[in-house]
Amino acid sequence: MVAIIIAVVITLVVVAPVTLAIANSIHKKQDAETISGAQEQARRIIDEAVTEAQAKKREALLEAKEDSLKTKNDLEKEIRERRAEVQRSENRILQREENIDKKSDALARRERSLHDREQNIEKAREEVAQLNARRLQELERISGLTSEQAKEYLLKTVEEDVKIDAAKIVKESVAQAKDEANKRVREIVVTAIQKCAVDHVAEATISVVQLPNDDMKGRIIGREGRNIRTLETLTGVELIIDDTPEAVVLSAFDPVRREIAKIALERLIVDGRIHPARIEEMVEKASREVDNAMKEAGEAAAIEVGTHGLHPDLIKLLGRMKYRTSYGQNALQHSIEVAQLSGLLAQEVGVDVRVAKRAGLLHDLGKAIDHQEGITGTHVQIGVELAKKYKESPVVVNAIAAHHGDVEPESLVAWIVAAADAISAARPGARRESLEAYTERLQQLEDITKEFKGVDNAYAIQAGREIRVSVVPEQISDADMVLLARNIAKRIESELDYPGQIKVNLVRESRVSDVAK
Repeated sequence: MVAIIIAVVITLVVVAPVTLAIANSIHKKQDAETISGAQEQARRIIDEAVTEAQAKKREALLEAKEDSLKTKNDLEKEIRERRAEVQRSENRILQREENIDKKSDALARRERSLHDREQNIEKAREEVAQLNARRLQELERISGLTSEQAKEYLLKTVEEDVKIDAAKIVKESVAQAKDEANKRVREIVVTAIQKCAVDHVAEATISVVQLPNDDMKGRIIGREGRNIRTLETLTGVELIIDDTPEAVVLSAFDPVRREIAKIALERLIVDGRIHPARIEEMVEKASREVDNAMKEAGEAAAIEVGTHGLHPDLIKLLGRMKYRTSYGQNALQHSIEVAQLSGLLAQEVGVDVRVAKRAGLLHDLGKAIDHQEGITGTHVQIGVELAKKYKESPVVVNAIAAHHGDVEPESLVAWIVAAADAISAARPGARRESLEAYTERLQQLEDITKEFKGVDNAYAIQAGREIRVSVVPEQISDADMVLLARNIAKRIESELDYPGQIKVNLVRESRVSDVAK
């Protein structure tokens, strides 16, 4: 037992130091590992910090370089713009100097030319004086009369001629006085029958479309002007967009085209969707609407006059006259007025009132289509052909043919229609000849242009200062357009008299479409 206890004690004595030593060794090893891990972690944190700092440094350098490069580019751009502006200014100054030099040279040449002319004129005067003196001497020698005697003889001869001329003047004055008296009588008659005259709408060459606001002007113009260009090309009407608040002016000598453009533009403003495709759609709808309005106007005119049984095609032609003018006078209103006057005059002289009204309403029928391509002849000739085509009576046909004195009247109705037409046209303020001459010149301008091969359509705009021509792309190439424009310009120069210049503007547009099914 003791031995066992001793053995245990010895074991404890021996094992305790060993265990303590082992424990100390283990603790030291753990401390070393901890310190080593902390150091390694510290190095890793430092490395990451250094790496991140270097990355931020590189980013900062790149940003600085980009800012520097952008600043440099901006400065170079500004320098280039300023150099270009300076170059343009120098070019303008050089051009002005060249123009001034040319004008100075021209003035110098003109002064020299005038000086030479003055010298030549002075020499010519001296020569004329010498020739006149020799002529007088020769006349005195031949006639045996002195200058005084010749003057006396000449005065007697002139006196006799003056007496004859005075007699002619007196005779012409009397005739003129009679004409003026007759004219005054006609004016009195017109004033007396003024109660039957219908209202006349003042026909002009412009229409005004009101806008909800001024921002709409920009939408009408469109990006790079494509909307306004499309509308002008499709309708042949010039759109004037200026500083006038909330308004757009439509200018065209053709009232039909102007009315179509006005309706289409008003519909586009209400719809709000303004782009080329929508513009084409609205122009087509407006064209159909104007056609319907013409038909309704013809029916209303026939009802107002009391003329029944007209052929439907004649009704349509009458409606067209709503958009035709004669010296500024609305053709349809003029026809209605002539019909009413013809009825009143026929009633006074005991002629069939219905036939007189019918002839008066149809007397200017040729004006409804005399502007169309392929139709030749005066409006009287065209009206006669139409009346015959639609089986009008011979009395009506003769009244149409004779209302301007082209043929002899064969009935009292023809005389009545001619008188009523003269009364309606001569009424003070009914017509304006300057407007008619203006529209006739624009119509001739378009007709001349349409005669060229490959021309699809032509519109006179800018008050006749520009003719816009649409060509058929399959017939006219880009190279052909240059020659065609020159030929049109030469033709206009040779056949028209006009002030200023006329710009010939050709438009060639190719379109391809298909249908998805």
